[in-house]
Amino acid sequence: MADARLEREFGVTPEKLFRFVSGSSELMQWFGPEGVSVPDNALDFSREGPWYAVMTGSDGPVAKVSGHVTHVDPPRSVGFTWAWHDENDVRGHESHVTFTVEPTSSGARLIVDHKELSSEEAVVNHKRGWESSFNCLAEVIG
Repeated sequence: MADARLEREFGVTPEKLFRFVSGSSELMQWFGPEGVSVPDNALDFSREGPWYAVMTGSDGPVAKVSGHVTHVDPPRSVGFTWAWHDENDVRGHESHVTFTVEPTSSGARLIVDHKELSSEEAVVNHKRGWESSFNCLAEVIG
């Protein structure tokens, strides 16, 4: 198993950043890599329970991912499981994601720990996806 860790600072309060990484309406504004929309979803990391997202690009469906929110500790962290679905909608290898929000002198830092990925290739791909998602978040959070 392999792990990925990414960090980015945002010029907003920790409370606002936490709202954007946990609330359903806020997640809908940025979740997913650049150029991808999430028209079919049950995105809500503000409460424990199941979630899913179907990511769509300009050429149609890209991928489905789902999991279970395992903990919510406002405004500090939220954790959830993560598994991609195959073309038959069967969940694959399950990994674990934690969003941690820390105050900084100029706002707040978001740390994404994506643990128990299946391979180093999965680490590279997920880092690329999270970095692109951070770009989307930066555009909407102000």
